[in-house]
Amino acid sequence: MAAAQGHFSDHSDGNRGTDETADSTETNPVPPAFRRAVEALRSARLRSEIEIDPTRPPQRLAPHAYAVEAAVVDGEEDLADGRLVLLHDPDGHEAWKGTFRLVTLVRAELEPEMAADPLLPEVCWSWLTGALEARGLEYGEASGTVTMAGSHYFGGLADRRPATQIEIRASWTPREGLAGVPDTAAHLAAWCDLLCQIAGLPPAPADPGAGTVTGAGVVSLPQRRGPQQP
Repeated sequence: MAAAQGHFSDHSDGNRGTDETADSTETNPVPPAFRRAVEALRSARLRSEIEIDPTRPPQRLAPHAYAVEAAVVDGEEDLADGRLVLLHDPDGHEAWKGTFRLVTLVRAELEPEMAADPLLPEVCWSWLTGALEARGLEYGEASGTVTMAGSHYFGGLADRRPATQIEIRASWTPREGLAGVPDTAAHLAAWCDLLCQIAGLPPAPADPGAGTVTGAGVVSLPQRRGPQQP
């Protein structure tokens, strides 16, 4: 397992870079709940195929935000990649029905025969909910989209096979536990399970330390090539 390492920004107004740590300011101090949630993300135990790094969070979505980007790597190929953003509003958010929100983008390239399945969008959405449920996570207000886009190549690129990219955009409200802090490490691990599913990797074996089974009850796509470089 690999540990998710990084640093976090305690502002989302563009005034600070992603190399800020937990230092507070008079105008926007870092809430202890958000600090603990980010520390849990940093220490999460992830599959060895996952490469993960902190990245700049989106602007103005919430008073506090932290983001990571990750890829499923096989040798020098990226089989799938994505971004996960943790948002926090200490005053709560009506649409979230909570003080934390997780927002994600996941994408991968599919073989043409896989993309022809008309049920694939529904299956991909079930991978997200199944990954969360497999780790016993409670969540609410889940919403999102599954999009497929095809590419055909011409001229100097005509020797490439047609390609289809699938993209999952989703958000959900994690259940808050002790002191109002959600189990962000488990949510990150579940999100990485989704990345591995869409990349076509088999489910990982049970992790005795986590007390859960990764990918339980979720069907993987067959192994496939990663996105082609232009």
